[in-house]
Amino acid sequence: MVTAEMATALPVLMILLGVALAAVSVAGQRVRAADAAREAARAAARGDSAAAARLAAQAAPGAAVVIGRSGDRVVAQVRIAGHPMGNWLPGLSVVERAVAAAEPDGRSGVPP
Repeated sequence: MVTAEMATALPVLMILLGVALAAVSVAGQRVRAADAAREAARAAARGDSAAAARLAAQAAPGAAVVIGRSGDRVVAQVRIAGHPMGNWLPGLSVVERAVAAAEPDGRSGVPP
């Protein structure tokens, strides 16, 4: 009798384990994307676009980085496309944004 209950409960437990592992994988991707966006926004706020792209690529390999300006603010958006649990589940895209105040340039003291 215990074998029958175990046979019905085991697939459900395996599905729950798979969902939990996928959630942890997505959470890790969000952290990497947030770190990459933060690093890119800080570097772009200093006026170093090359370092912004390099730092974002180091923090989240394979990520797409878009850097823009909005007044005296620099906005970095990072998109990571991934497949949690390999190719067993459909792919998803994680997007994180970071905003940094543009630093003033040395000549006039005004943000570029």
